[in-house]
Amino acid sequence: MTTPQIYRADQVGSFLRPKYLLDARAQFAKGEINAAQLREVEDKAIAEIVKFQEDVGLKTITDGEFRRTFFHVDFLKQIGGVQSDEPFAFQKPDGTMELAPPTIRVVDKVRHVKDIQKADFEYLKSQVSKGHTPKVCIPSPTMLHFRGGRGGISKEHYPELDPVFYQDVADAYGDELRSLAAAGCTYVQMDDTNLAYLCDENMREAARNRGDDPNELPHRYASFINRVVAQRPEGMTLGIHLCRGNFKSTHAASGNYEPVAEALLSEMHVDTYFLEYDDERSGDFRPLRFLPKGKLVVLGLVTTKFGAMESKDDLKRRIDEAAKYVPLEQLALSPQCGFSSTVHGNDIAFEDQRNKLRLVIETAQEVWGDA
Repeated sequence: MTTPQIYRADQVGSFLRPKYLLDARAQFAKGEINAAQLREVEDKAIAEIVKFQEDVGLKTITDGEFRRTFFHVDFLKQIGGVQSDEPFAFQKPDGTMELAPPTIRVVDKVRHVKDIQKADFEYLKSQVSKGHTPKVCIPSPTMLHFRGGRGGISKEHYPELDPVFYQDVADAYGDELRSLAAAGCTYVQMDDTNLAYLCDENMREAARNRGDDPNELPHRYASFINRVVAQRPEGMTLGIHLCRGNFKSTHAASGNYEPVAEALLSEMHVDTYFLEYDDERSGDFRPLRFLPKGKLVVLGLVTTKFGAMESKDDLKRRIDEAAKYVPLEQLALSPQCGFSSTVHGNDIAFEDQRNKLRLVIETAQEVWGDA
């Protein structure tokens, strides 16, 4: 039985890319540098962001997702049987930018054909100091179903989805988790937009139009993710982050967690839940009543979308509100999302990242102590 790692001040994963890394990516896209040269630049940037996280006081350390363009596509397209088009940004009539979701298709039997994150993790681990935990963030397996539904999955290879499709995906994820564990990884976070989208009535209607029942999907996805959890190696903590969209400081979904809360918190067997609660879009804390003993909810109370700082008093007040529904010892604190879920980054300054993280850490220390 795995005993989950508990960090009262945690973080979701991504950070703003430095300009020299963006420049190198542009050079690589033009063929001016090769993959090995790009990786050298990425290595330098990752070493710097690791030091940044340690200096600010974090105990969980990521590579900032600096090797990725998009938090999900870069991983999913490396799974056997999966094809994906790159997402693209477009301007809406009101002048705001939106990220068109990628077309993710299952065109063959899903399988693990190579170690996806192992080399990246090994480099991250080599840069992390003793007393800190390197964390790997990967997209949730539900993303292979929700975006396209039944229509996005080959009927030739999967005439029926349950149980073969879900088990094949879970087995591919299980192989990846075992690969990471062999390299020494003990903390993995799955990023899931789909359960958060099922809190939004517009997204629920879109699911109905694809032939899915939005009331049934959360329970199906809990079972789906449990197939992955069942394969996690001993000693590995598994978390899930529910994201409501995080492209250039915009969001894609709103709504209280109530439509998914029971399936998410009671039925799903992950250790830690990162839930976005940075503004009124997420509703109140009442859905937390479904959380069983032994699990942790990390409250994403500090926004990564804008630089305006929250106050410690307001954060403590909201933690107290959440503690009416779940014991304080089952709560922790983090920013609501990463600072740069895509390479484009949020509308926030580099130093704002430092200030936001220090606020999280100092507030957590005052609420829970150094533990």
